[in-house]
Amino acid sequence: MDFLNTILWPFKWLVSAILWVFHEAFTAIGMDPANGWTWTLAVIGLVIVIRALLIPVFFYQIKAQRGMQAMQPDILKLQAKYKGKTDQVSRQRMAEEQMALYKEHGTNPFAACLPLLIQMPFFFALFNVLSSVSKSRDAGEGIQMLTADQVRQFDESKIFDAFLSSALLHPQEGDNHLSVIILSILMIAAMIITQFVTQKQIMSKNMTEEALNSPFMRQQQMLLYVLPVVFGIGGINFPIALLIYWTVTNLWTLGQQWYVIRRMPTPGSQAAKDLAARRAAKGLPEKVLLGTPKSRTEAADADVLAPKPVRNQPVRRNRRKK
Repeated sequence: MDFLNTILWPFKWLVSAILWVFHEAFTAIGMDPANGWTWTLAVIGLVIVIRALLIPVFFYQIKAQRGMQAMQPDILKLQAKYKGKTDQVSRQRMAEEQMALYKEHGTNPFAACLPLLIQMPFFFALFNVLSSVSKSRDAGEGIQMLTADQVRQFDESKIFDAFLSSALLHPQEGDNHLSVIILSILMIAAMIITQFVTQKQIMSKNMTEEALNSPFMRQQQMLLYVLPVVFGIGGINFPIALLIYWTVTNLWTLGQQWYVIRRMPTPGSQAAKDLAARRAAKGLPEKVLLGTPKSRTEAADADVLAPKPVRNQPVRRNRRKK
């Protein structure tokens, strides 16, 4: 446990610092420092800061996902090539050729999970902070950047008559249990629905037919139903403030993804066809999309930008200067 706390210490410090900044800002404009909505807005501010910092990672994820989709035909050929070969040499060669394909397409199998993996330390850090609020309050101590008074205010803050530090299975003393149950169930449902809709949006709008029929997509379809169940089961142990954090994070992802699918869809997907139709209706030229194959973009650009050949005029050898 001490090892885990050591790893999470810088993330706990950053989380507490961001909460402190937003809490001080909302208090400065006249909000009650002990009010639950002041701390709720501070948690939402924490989401905005973290997700804004992750925007470059999000675009890297999009590029990697499109690379994964583009390489599916090559993966199928590779699997057919080594079908039935179970010896060590064949498996090693298949792995080497598969890694070469990842390198060629500029992607890797873990890129799609990168934003989630980066967010998890902050999620656990916030969970750790919330879990230690009551204990720190009883001891009269602060938590990282949060002072002892702020810890006390956080522990006493409520929304809809439910403590922010309460969980469905772990209500606080003096809490309204019915309010905790109703609010927790609503927040868990919102978390599950936003998670599901986000994944469904990608599959229904932003994938080519080829990618939809690939083995990679069958794995993604499984995750479409598994992940919401996992988060739903875990949510019964999450404090209400943590449920707010994760639901707002999902809403940010949903909105950000909707914008990207509408403005920069995967080439060949239904969203790309819709974008082309909208631009054609406005009389605009076809837009070059992020992830368009080289044959359609770089080759065309090379033809336009390549210098024209210069014809050298023949010179008579017997011509003399007068």
